[in-house]
Amino acid sequence: MNSFLLTIDRISAWSGKAFAWTIVLLTAVVGYEVIVRKLGAPTNWAFDVAFMLFGTLFMMGGAYTLSRNGHVRGDLLYRTLSPRIQAWMDLVLYVVFFIPGIAALVYAGWEFAGKSWALHEASSVTGSGLPVYPFKTIIPIAGAFLLLQALAEMIRCVLCIRTGRWPDRLQDVEEADVEQLKAIVQAAEVKGAAR
Repeated sequence: MNSFLLTIDRISAWSGKAFAWTIVLLTAVVGYEVIVRKLGAPTNWAFDVAFMLFGTLFMMGGAYTLSRNGHVRGDLLYRTLSPRIQAWMDLVLYVVFFIPGIAALVYAGWEFAGKSWALHEASSVTGSGLPVYPFKTIIPIAGAFLLLQALAEMIRCVLCIRTGRWPDRLQDVEEADVEQLKAIVQAAEVKGAAR
């Protein structure tokens, strides 16, 4: 079962890391716009492109962040609970709120993107007239990746309820714990005082 969960984590990691490269394009577009604006020749397309790139980055990073347990939560109380109670809370919240919300996003996003493709919708925010239907297609795709990762997270919850410990997940970035940082600073201070 753990290999199944890690496979879903890898799919989410692939999608998040692949679309993370949009930040390079976003930086180039914004940088270009700043330069040409200073030269007195602003573009009418840069805002639309930046908006679409940022939206794509934000949406496609959701499943990756969920796979790394990186979404922000009010966990002041949560961290003090046993893993089984945490898993029960997570499972209930996934079933009651997350799954219905993301399923609605996929459904509405599919309809939204379909209408946009049928109309060959173009941007009306600026005068660029850039096509927005490819961007709107990202909505149901990102939702589908989130639903897939939510399936893995719910299975993790069930396994934790049974065993009392959380199953492994892929790690590539770790949050710095405040206590660890304090220990590092204290060790550095002691080392500095000893010199």
